[in-house]
Amino acid sequence: MTLFAGWDLPEPYIQRITAAREDLDEFGHVNNARYLVWAHETAWAQWEDHFPQHPRTQFAAWDYGMAIIRSECDYLGHLRTGDAIDCAVWITKSDGKLRAERRYQFRRASDGATVFRARMDLVCFKLTSGRPTRMSPKLAEHYRVHPEVAAALMTES
Repeated sequence: MTLFAGWDLPEPYIQRITAAREDLDEFGHVNNARYLVWAHETAWAQWEDHFPQHPRTQFAAWDYGMAIIRSECDYLGHLRTGDAIDCAVWITKSDGKLRAERRYQFRRASDGATVFRARMDLVCFKLTSGRPTRMSPKLAEHYRVHPEVAAALMTES
């Protein structure tokens, strides 16, 4: 898994986050729930970088969104106050209609150690009804698998 400068896949979208005191749990390390918050924040940062003219506040007017329907998370290390974390996200599957998958890898910036990996399955839904709906053209564009990522996924065992 070192073909891509320590990242699991090529072309990651990366957001750096620094662990704060309020992120800690009773054991003095970052609470596992914070990793999910950071994954959420990184996904939105990727959207806003891709479509700065369409902020997340527009989703209510558009009446659609993407909901996580399944998560698989591996917590691989500890983080403490002041640790900088490079949070990477990729779109790894999409049918361009209803379903997509995101993968995440978080690395501690000081030593490059991977501390978190996750896969999340998503479905497009209508906000007012909560029912599944077809992706809009903007969502289908955002939730496409980049060719470099698709090629790397073909070699996974």
